[in-house]
Amino acid sequence: MFKKDISAGSKSKVKSSAQRGIRSKVVDQYPLLEPYMDEIMPKKEQLDLVKLPDRVALYTLSSTPLFFQHMDDPLLPHLSLIHRYPSCFPRLRIDRGAIRFVLSGATLMAPGLTSAGGRLPNDPQDGDGEFGMEELEPGTVVVIEAEGKENACMVGVLKMGTAEMKKVKKGQACEAGHYLGDGLWGLDLR
Repeated sequence: MFKKDISAGSKSKVKSSAQRGIRSKVVDQYPLLEPYMDEIMPKKEQLDLVKLPDRVALYTLSSTPLFFQHMDDPLLPHLSLIHRYPSCFPRLRIDRGAIRFVLSGATLMAPGLTSAGGRLPNDPQDGDGEFGMEELEPGTVVVIEAEGKENACMVGVLKMGTAEMKKVKKGQACEAGHYLGDGLWGLDLR
């Protein structure tokens, strides 16, 4: 979505009633973020809406990006927020071979997740249950981590469920919403 460098459009203040709505939408979509909501979006702070190309709305707190949304799609967290609260989102892991494709903006394919270095929920190789026990459905917002790396490298929306990925082991798994080094990552909000 953000393969090229982008420039911020108009910036406007979000009304307090709309801010409460966004806050409740975030808690509904990402329930594990609820204990941290006062840190992420303090009630007394002003949330800003920055318009981006292709009808994308970016919600920021001063110059800190929090969430973005394309038209009426689900709210997706910015990677800087994911890096602060990594355990609050459904996570999958790609193998080393898929990293360069993900960081170039390609759609994530199932072999990157189902091969030896990749991890899906309820994976027998995931001994400590770090990646969860529930299978994820298509349309779920997921955070993609890379084998051998500390921070997440992408956030996107699943195109196929994790149970189907384990069976089929091919096809498009996840559509890239935002990845390290893309236009949204390099956006200057000051």
